[in-house]
Amino acid sequence: MGNKTPELYYEILHVARDASPQGVRAAYRSLVRQWHPDKHPPESRPEAEARFKAITEAYEALLDQQENRAAFAARDGGRSGPADKDDRGGGGEDDAATAVSGSRAARSEKAGGAPACTPAREEPVVKKVYSACSNVGGGGRGRRAFAEFSSYVVRKAPPLERRVECTLEELCTGCNKEVRYTRDVVTKNGLITKKEVTQTVRVKPGMRKGATVTLEGAGDERPGCLTGDAAFVISEKRHRRFKRLGDDLVLRARVPLVSALTGWQLSFRLLGGDRFRYAFRDEVICPGYVKVVKGRGMPVAGGDRGAHGDLMVKFDVVFPENLTDEQRKGLAEILRGCE
Repeated sequence: MGNKTPELYYEILHVARDASPQGVRAAYRSLVRQWHPDKHPPESRPEAEARFKAITEAYEALLDQQENRAAFAARDGGRSGPADKDDRGGGGEDDAATAVSGSRAARSEKAGGAPACTPAREEPVVKKVYSACSNVGGGGRGRRAFAEFSSYVVRKAPPLERRVECTLEELCTGCNKEVRYTRDVVTKNGLITKKEVTQTVRVKPGMRKGATVTLEGAGDERPGCLTGDAAFVISEKRHRRFKRLGDDLVLRARVPLVSALTGWQLSFRLLGGDRFRYAFRDEVICPGYVKVVKGRGMPVAGGDRGAHGDLMVKFDVVFPENLTDEQRKGLAEILRGCE
């Protein structure tokens, strides 16, 4: 546990010296939720890891202290005199050990009865995580040096994954999806039961298939573990008109041969509901022709405000299946010299 004084342990957990075991546990749970490294961005994660380890060390040390006091009290309270000590044959020390063991067992049972998920102690690691700071001008207190502490790991329940199916329109404009799912919860007796819950998942404009929306602490519970997260994976429904390629949209349009040669007007609704029109007057639409309309595709998730992909209209020219001799002759005269 290192050579820290009890006063420093109380200060780390922000509890009074006469705090009860329940008060120590409550302070520990609150600080663990605040300083768990997984909840911090990369730039503040080293500090979070250091504080997390120091908090866990202080928690273990103070509980050990309280257990030892309870053990000595149990041993001293059972003595009635020297004769009793002789009759017990030194059994007072056994009683103290039994009290410590029973206290630890009770603490483990209250934590959920799952030793595999309780804080796991590894080999001691000597690591300086804060530089000692002196008081400046007798005023504010600098960061203390946390050194020579054991490395602890508090496990977290695995994430719970659920699929959220969205239409292209919902992915284009963004939406809120109400998702009902079943999660595991731990009862006061340490048993795991199923509970149906509803969460609101915010789907941002431009999100792609496979993107994940994570809600911290909304997943499964496990005895002795931090509550897992709920990961909602975006799924895309097939659209009857548009196909998505990244941030771009593809639309296939069928145009009759006569319109492809003489002029045509394209009109359809975009995913956002606006009507799009484009007239082909001076253009001949050839088989395989692609018209690119800039900025009419999907919103770019995480990009600049208002940034969109492109819309690509791919044309399929519909040729007539049969022509009469007269039609062939007329076409030949009209198209002669157009090469």
